[in-house]
Amino acid sequence: MAETTHTHTSPGSRWGRIDKAWGALILILVALAMLDRGQLFPTVQFATRALLNTAPFILFAVFAIGYLKATGAENLLAKAFEGRETRMILFAALLGGLAPFCSCEVIPFIAALLAVGAPLSAVMAFWLASPLMDPAMFAITSGTLGFDFALAKLIAAVGLGLMGGFGTMLLKNTPVFTDPLREKPQVGGCCGVKKPFSGKPVWKFWTETDRRDTFRDATTENFLFLLKWLALAYVIEALMIHYVPADLIAGVLGGTGLMPILLGALVGAPAYLNGYAAVPMVDALLEQGMSNGAAMSFVLAGGVSCIPAAIAVWALVKPRVFYAYLGYAMLGALIAGVAWQAVA
Repeated sequence: MAETTHTHTSPGSRWGRIDKAWGALILILVALAMLDRGQLFPTVQFATRALLNTAPFILFAVFAIGYLKATGAENLLAKAFEGRETRMILFAALLGGLAPFCSCEVIPFIAALLAVGAPLSAVMAFWLASPLMDPAMFAITSGTLGFDFALAKLIAAVGLGLMGGFGTMLLKNTPVFTDPLREKPQVGGCCGVKKPFSGKPVWKFWTETDRRDTFRDATTENFLFLLKWLALAYVIEALMIHYVPADLIAGVLGGTGLMPILLGALVGAPAYLNGYAAVPMVDALLEQGMSNGAAMSFVLAGGVSCIPAAIAVWALVKPRVFYAYLGYAMLGALIAGVAWQAVA
């Protein structure tokens, strides 16, 4: 007589295997169907139209990241951490805005640089700029909020990196930045991506099987990542436009002066999902009356302080350095918000 065993799977473990972005999207749509069925179709229609309008930018971003990873061009980033400290800070800030790393991929990369003696000032410059902009984010931001906003955010990201880098260099002998590393830094990544290729980049990557596989995996992974977060964000945008009174947003985050910009930075820190999902959210807030300066401070403060980016810093350095990182983010967000408010 055969013995049959059944493995019991708890609801908690089943929930843990569900992607949270897709799960949240489904729950929102189900709740909308139950509470306000008449708004379900307009919401889905709005999100679908927005995705189709953004599709060219999504595809460009996905294939660009796949190409960078398959060729091994990521290794060029290491060149930013060679030579004089001032040069390192400059190149780290510039390349931070162009790096195709997600926030958790930065952890082992930065850990390796710190282990071989790269100065904290250059690492800080890269840390601050990297979560704020990359090729995919620039394409998505440009397609939704306009090229001018995307370019201004890129400039602000590099400027924030420079401010943090040179500030850390000037204060490196103070108690805040002395002995900055944890004794046992956590260097594991969380993205499930392959280890970057070593050596010189191979621009004709399609001649090697491993690189073709990397290109396929990177494009597929990034396409699904962008699709799920943008779909969720566009649904939230549609709901915000329909349900959140414009007068409320305009009263809190609209107008001129420093207060809306400060509030934008303070709201951005807890409300920021990630750089891609934030774009439709900011688009909705702008339509509801958010000021241009508040929008810029929102995306900058939120980008640096969002959970993945913050974990990348917290995992490697002591709390006092982490708080300095957040301080740079808030100060840089306020400065960029004021500047963008003046020119936009």
